[in-house]
Amino acid sequence: MREGGFMKVISLLPADTYTVVKKSIITEDDKNNVIALYEPIIGPIATCLYFTLLRDAHLLDFISSDYTHHHLMSTMKSSLDIIKLARESLEGVGLLKSYFKEGEPNSYVYELYSPLSPKDFFASPIFNITLYNNLGKVEYDLIVSEYRIPKVDNRDYVDISKPLNLTYKSSSNVEVIESKEKNSLGIKLESNIDFDLLMASMPKGVMAHNTLTKKTKELIEQLSFIYNIDTLQMVEILRMVINEKGTFDKEDLRKAARNYYKYNNSGKLPTLVYRLQPEYLKSPEGDSSPLGQIVYMFENTSPYDFLRIKNKGAVPSSRDLRILENLANDFNLNPAVINVLVDYVLKKNNNKINQNFIETIAAQWKRCNVETAKEAMELAKKENNKYNKKLDSKQVKKSENIKPIWFDEEQIKEEINDEQRQELEDLLKDFR
Repeated sequence: MREGGFMKVISLLPADTYTVVKKSIITEDDKNNVIALYEPIIGPIATCLYFTLLRDAHLLDFISSDYTHHHLMSTMKSSLDIIKLARESLEGVGLLKSYFKEGEPNSYVYELYSPLSPKDFFASPIFNITLYNNLGKVEYDLIVSEYRIPKVDNRDYVDISKPLNLTYKSSSNVEVIESKEKNSLGIKLESNIDFDLLMASMPKGVMAHNTLTKKTKELIEQLSFIYNIDTLQMVEILRMVINEKGTFDKEDLRKAARNYYKYNNSGKLPTLVYRLQPEYLKSPEGDSSPLGQIVYMFENTSPYDFLRIKNKGAVPSSRDLRILENLANDFNLNPAVINVLVDYVLKKNNNKINQNFIETIAAQWKRCNVETAKEAMELAKKENNKYNKKLDSKQVKKSENIKPIWFDEEQIKEEINDEQRQELEDLLKDFR
């Protein structure tokens, strides 16, 4: 929903009601899988919300009574902002679907789904790689070993299991009923691949038309997301793995996409430069002011995409990408903090990223434990003011003080000139 060029924000209030619907049988194994496989990705608060909603539905079997969100606040000892972020984390990984109806008060329906089976979870490129990145190799290997089925040598044994028809008699008097079932959502992605362009770019006769099934499209979209591959790049990768029948093996495509990424990134697998700010470090939604929109943009853009926006759509150079990776890996700066730093340095340094300059600031921000976009913006303004006062005290002639648009918070709130308005439009145009 959009209003006046900005996304309309639905305000969540304590009095708003909700009903929980269990869309799946959720077993004890499923609960253990949520903790072991999903919690390292979504965090403890989102996990707590899942089990709280599950208990609400469990009291009346598959559909809960009506509750207010004040009930969640009291049960979880958390604010509504934190609960909303946790809810969105569950939605993102396919454990929850949310429906909204406006009224007095507003009402919600929360549909709970079972987690993917361990086999499907580890077969998902997004879940598998995210779990590995979040846990590290040692913990990841430990988790995998817990789910690995031991092999039993039964080659010297004979299968003596009896079929159903030799064990039971059939009856035609039994009514067929609709029963409860397991139901998992999986991940929903906004497609980065134009499949019409993909097919049009493929030489005639190379790919069979029935190759792009729903499942193969989902795999292509997931690999595109993980390895930041666009449509035309995916065409080249597909051409490497398509066989003489015009089809391809899914595992071959996974390997080709991974190798393509490693070849173009000095042998490294995906890093934080393609990730967004963690949900728990984002600002509460609802601030539709220009400054609030800038903060939202910093928090909801990966460093790679932010630099590409600043480059007017051009792909960042390998040198600039290495600098972003250093900021993420060597200085452990969060994605939104990197975005603020890049925006600040580009403005202060004539649209150039000087490695020594940006890493000097990064080291200071790391020492100051800067974690959020707002903290980074405040520290940048504070240090810039200190620098200007130092020049004033030494009576040094200053060049024109060029600074980012978000430095002038009060001016943004009130009135900005045409040049500043254009800068603000350029900064936010991809988020409208």
